[in-house]
Amino acid sequence: MSADIRWKQRFSNYEKAFSELSAAVARGSYDKLAQAGLIQMFELVFELAWKTLKDKLEYDGLKANSPRDTLKIAFQNGYIQNGELWIEALDNRNLLTHTYDEAKSNEARDLIRGKYFILLKDLHEYLKKEAK
Repeated sequence: MSADIRWKQRFSNYEKAFSELSAAVARGSYDKLAQAGLIQMFELVFELAWKTLKDKLEYDGLKANSPRDTLKIAFQNGYIQNGELWIEALDNRNLLTHTYDEAKSNEARDLIRGKYFILLKDLHEYLKKEAK
């Protein structure tokens, strides 16, 4: 499979998952199940985000070996903005998985809605333009 097709196929998956995350973020309130769903959807979209970026970097001739490396190279080359916040989101993935703890779950919800969703939205807009 060519790199062009691979990154665009991955972006198609990202786009579908991002749409679901957008709907989850737009909710006014959350019961425990909806909040757990929001966090799980964020984790999926974040995973697809860095993997799509990695594929796009490779298509453009840039090599990245890990999620952190991918984010640093993407930031250095203008694919993403706010590199420090992307790294923070990457580092906080462990926090976000502890949804069984109500305080951590609430913190994760607030981080996703207040800080991290905009990163994924900006990436979506960038990749959509690139895919044309």
